[in-house]
Amino acid sequence: MFFKEIHAYLSFRKLLFLLLGISVGVQIIVITYNHLTGYYLLSGYPHFFLRLLRGSLLSIFAAFLIAYPDLYVIRYFNQIAPWGKRIAMRLVLQLSFTITIAVAVSLGITLFAHSISPYSEDLTGVIINNMMIYSVVNILMMAVLEGWVYFIEGKQATQMAEILKEELSQIRFEVLKSQINPHFMFNSLNVLSGLINKDVVKAQQFIDEFSQVYRYVLETIEQPVTSLGKELDFMQSYLFLQQIRYGENLTFTVNIPAGLLEKVMPPLSLQVVLENAIKHNIVNEAKPLKIEIYGEGHFLVVKNNLQPKISAPVSTGLGLKNLVKRYALITSDEPVFNIETGYYIARLPLINTDNDERTNR
Repeated sequence: MFFKEIHAYLSFRKLLFLLLGISVGVQIIVITYNHLTGYYLLSGYPHFFLRLLRGSLLSIFAAFLIAYPDLYVIRYFNQIAPWGKRIAMRLVLQLSFTITIAVAVSLGITLFAHSISPYSEDLTGVIINNMMIYSVVNILMMAVLEGWVYFIEGKQATQMAEILKEELSQIRFEVLKSQINPHFMFNSLNVLSGLINKDVVKAQQFIDEFSQVYRYVLETIEQPVTSLGKELDFMQSYLFLQQIRYGENLTFTVNIPAGLLEKVMPPLSLQVVLENAIKHNIVNEAKPLKIEIYGEGHFLVVKNNLQPKISAPVSTGLGLKNLVKRYALITSDEPVFNIETGYYIARLPLINTDNDERTNR
C-alpha cells in the first residue's frame, strides 16, 4: 500500500534515475578522493571502472534501502509535524531518523560487501568511514526528496485547485441552467395566462412568487451555502407555483425544529429534490403526490410517496449527481437517496458552520 502511494506521485522510473545518478556520482567522488589521499590507490582505469561498477551496484541497492524509509519519514512527518507548524521539532527528529537509517543501511551493506570480497583495510575503519559517507549522502538525499515531494505535491495541489474551480463553474452553470428550465418557464407562463382571465388576485400572487423564485436563484447561484431558513422560504414559493398547476393533487407538510434553521446547505438543494419528485411521479386526483419535509438529526429529510410515471423519460440523474458534487466541495457528509417501503426518501446533510471548517473556504 505504501509503495503504491509513493509511486502514485513519484514513479519508480523517476526514482530509479535519481538514485542511479546519486549513486554513480557519490562513487566517483569517493573513489577519486580515496585515490588522491592515498587511502586506496588505483592501479589504472580498468581498476577504476571495476570499483565504480561494483560500488555503484552496491550503492544503488543501498540507495533504495535508504530512499523508501526516507520517503516514509517525509510522509509521516508531513502528517504529524508539517513544516509550517513544528519546524524545530521536525528538523531534529527528521535529522535523527536520517542518520539512523544511513548508519543501519551502511553497516548492512559494508558487512555484505566484506563477506563477498573481504576488504584489505581494517574493517572497523571501513565501517566508520562508510557510516560517515552514507550519513552525509542521506542528508543530501533527504533534502532532495523533500524538495521533490514538495514540488510534486504543490503541482498536484495547483492542478486539483484548477480542476475544482472548473468543476465548480460547471456545476454552477448546470444548476443555473436547470433552474431557468424552459419547460418550467413555459408551464408557469401557461398557468399565469390562465389565471389572468380567471383570478386576477391569484395571478398577481403567482407573479410575486415567480419573481421570488428567480430572485433567489440569481442571488444564491454564486454562493457555496445558504441557510435552511432561506431554502424553506424559497421552497414555499416554488411549491406555490407547482400547486397552482396541480391543485390539491400536490400537498406538502413541513416540520422543522427552529434550531435547524440557521444550519446551512448548498443553495437550491431543495429545488433539485422537489423537482425530481414532481417530474418522475404521477400527480393527479387518483394518485395525489404527498411530500413530507422534516428534520432528522443533522439531516433534512424530503419524503414522497412513490408512484412512478409509466411513460416517464429515462432519468440521467444529473441533478442529483451535481448536488452530491456540490456537497463534496463544502463537507465530508454526503446526501443519501433511498427507496423505502413505497417511499422515495432524500436525506440532505445540514452543516453547522461553527464546526465544519470546509464550509468557510
